[in-house]
Amino acid sequence: MRVLIVGAAGQVGTELVSCFPDDDVIAARRSDADLTDTEAVRQLVHAVHPDLIVNCAAFNAVDRCETEPELAMAVNATAVGVLAEAASRCDAHLVTLSTDYVFDGTKPEPYVESDMVNPRSVYGQSKLAGEVLAGHDSTIVRTSWVCSRTPPNMLLTVLRLLGGDDTLRFVDDQIGCPTFAADLAGVVAELGRRRHAGIVHVANEGSVSWFQFVQEIARQAGHDPSRVEAISTADLVPPRPAPRPANSVLASEVLATLGIAPLRDFREPLRELLSSLL
Repeated sequence: MRVLIVGAAGQVGTELVSCFPDDDVIAARRSDADLTDTEAVRQLVHAVHPDLIVNCAAFNAVDRCETEPELAMAVNATAVGVLAEAASRCDAHLVTLSTDYVFDGTKPEPYVESDMVNPRSVYGQSKLAGEVLAGHDSTIVRTSWVCSRTPPNMLLTVLRLLGGDDTLRFVDDQIGCPTFAADLAGVVAELGRRRHAGIVHVANEGSVSWFQFVQEIARQAGHDPSRVEAISTADLVPPRPAPRPANSVLASEVLATLGIAPLRDFREPLRELLSSLL
C-alpha cells in the first residue's frame, strides 16, 4: 500500500510510521500541508495518490478551542471533510482520530460506539463535526488521554513536575482511560488495512481519575505517590474554560466483532515507557 499519514509529527503519527514496515509511507507534517488551507490538503492527496490516509492531525488545545472556534472547526472538521472527499476521488480509505470529548460525561457506565453523543466543549463539537464530515465509508477511531514519548502530553508534564519539590494537585472527579500511542497505533493501522467503515473505540484498559493516574505515574517512576493530592474540578484555580466530561471511559463493542483484542491495561505500557524514559 501507499499510506499517507497526516499529522505524522504528533504522538500517534510518530508511532504509526513504523506500523507499515512493508508499505510505502508518506509522513506529512504541518510544514507539508496547512490544514486550514483546503486547496493545499487536496493537492497533498492528489500528489501522493495513496491507498490509505490516516489523519492524526488535530487542534487539541482544548481550552484554546473555546476562544479560537474557527481554527478548531477548520482543523478538526473542515479538513477532515476535504480529506474524505480527496480520498474518495483516488479510491483511498480514510482513517481519522476522534475523541472521548464527543460525550457529555453523564453516563455512569463506559461509553460504547452506539451511545448518544453530546459534546459540551468547542473541541468536542469540532471533533464530532469531523466525524460527520468523514462520512460513513471512513474509519473513525475515538480514543482518550493519549500519552507517549512525543510531547506534549500529561505523562511528560507530570514527570517534569515530579522533578521538583511541589505538591501535585489533580482532579479526582474526571475518569477516563489513559491510552498509549504505541498500542493505539497498532490497532489504527490494522483498521486501516481492513478498510473498516464506522466508529471504533480504542483505548487501553483500566479506568482511573486523573488523580489516580498521576499517583500511578509517581509510583512507577520511583516517587512518593503521597505528593499527589486530590482536588475537585470546581476547585481548579484558575477554572478551565472548556468543560470536561466527568466520565469519558471508552469501551468497544466493535473490536470483538472484528476479532481484534482490546488494548492491554494501561499500567503495562506505562511501565515500559517509563523504563525507556528514565
